Amino acid sequence: MWGRHREAFSMYKRMPSRDHSTLVDDVEENSGKVIYDRQAEGLCIAMFVELVVNEPLESISIDLGFRGNTLAEGLVVSTCLGGAFIGSLFSGWIADSAGRRGAFQLCALPMIIGAATRTLTNKFRFSATTRTLAGMLIGRFLVGTGMGIGPPVASLYLAEVSPASLRGTYGSFIQIATCLGLMGALFIGIPVREIAGWWRICFWVSTVPAGILAFAMIFCAESPHWLYKKGRSAEAEAEFERLLGGSHVKYAMLELSKLDRGDEADTMTLSELLRGRHFRVVYIGSTLFALQQLSGINAVFYFSSSVFKSAGVRSDVANALIGVANLTGSIVAMLLMDKLGRKLLLLWSFFGMTMSMVLQVAAANSYVSGSGSLYLSVGGMLMFVLTFALGAGPVPGLLLPEIFPNRIRAKAMAFCMSVHWVINFFVGLLFLRLLEQLGPQLLYSIFASVCMMAVIFVKKNVMETKGKSLQEIEIALLPPE
Repeated sequence: MWGRHREAFSMYKRMPSRDHSTLVDDVEENSGKVIYDRQAEGLCIAMFVELVVNEPLESISIDLGFRGNTLAEGLVVSTCLGGAFIGSLFSGWIADSAGRRGAFQLCALPMIIGAATRTLTNKFRFSATTRTLAGMLIGRFLVGTGMGIGPPVASLYLAEVSPASLRGTYGSFIQIATCLGLMGALFIGIPVREIAGWWRICFWVSTVPAGILAFAMIFCAESPHWLYKKGRSAEAEAEFERLLGGSHVKYAMLELSKLDRGDEADTMTLSELLRGRHFRVVYIGSTLFALQQLSGINAVFYFSSSVFKSAGVRSDVANALIGVANLTGSIVAMLLMDKLGRKLLLLWSFFGMTMSMVLQVAAANSYVSGSGSLYLSVGGMLMFVLTFALGAGPVPGLLLPEIFPNRIRAKAMAFCMSVHWVINFFVGLLFLRLLEQLGPQLLYSIFASVCMMAVIFVKKNVMETKGKSLQEIEIALLPPE
């Protein structure tokens, strides 16, 4: 059986890489209707952040003259991840300094510059206009920086402007937007093998949503939580009225007044995040992102084309099947997020991923017949993507800004997203080597064990936040000073 996986592996290597409960219910029931238009804007914004075209590496390497240079090909991929790490690391400072709305606009800037900019003298050309590997790498790094800033800010923004009863539903839009962005990127890249230089068009296209993002944020509400944190209470009231309606402003401001405004937030240090009263929530957040990435989801995406190809499925059909599974799971998660809750979805998601990896282990067993092995492998892969999208994919990005106190929310989110990108980078770097050294059976067994560990961790440490206001969650989680 390992022989068939080795064949798939070799093909992969050749491929391009409450006390007021009644009042609260009334507020949420009515505000949900008023806020829907604003949240539709948030959905578009999240989709624009995620829609960065993943260009065909093979065509780029031919046109720029580094085909066959595996180091150069690896750098084209990894510099984007490096930029995302830097962007996420500074996203908290940017979101606290410029505001959530300003942070969105700033994240669009490196995306546009990195994707298609060239100077008047043509001395510097990036991505779409470049003729050199260096220009491509600089462009990829800049695009990655924007990608690193965008997702944590999107999570912050949606958590802070959504009513408690609908926050999970609206937060799930980010995962759906990611799926739509990936599918859109695949669609745009279809002509790349038939039309010379089409990859440059892909980069040009990616600047359109980034430009719309920067422009559309002018018309969107600023986060009242951020305004109140900065001492701009009158502006916070105005935004609450815009989001919730005038009859609910006093209650919303009363809830905010119960919390630490965070006047010292600008001096928040890393040691303060990792020690004392904030340690527990930052530990939960960073561990959730670590388990998400160590579960094997990126490995599944990296290896899916090879598995489907060994089963006789064309790569475009394989990508479509993975995309449909991802989108289906994300839509179901959106419908269930505010009904079943975050914790239950996480538990069943990680458990389903464990069972999916068990199927992969069985497929790699030498006692399983050829056709049976392929069915188990393809079925397990689709099941893994589906169950991931049900909880492990969307929930951490939604849950973290809910459990982080207002004072540290942006910077704690930045720290946890940085953990996400670091582990993402190392999984991508080491996966093929581990697959070659350990074989698929042992490697998938490790992934299954990580998913089972995640079930235990969620059961013991994660608090259910469904239907609770951010203020209630903060008071429940944060120990007194």
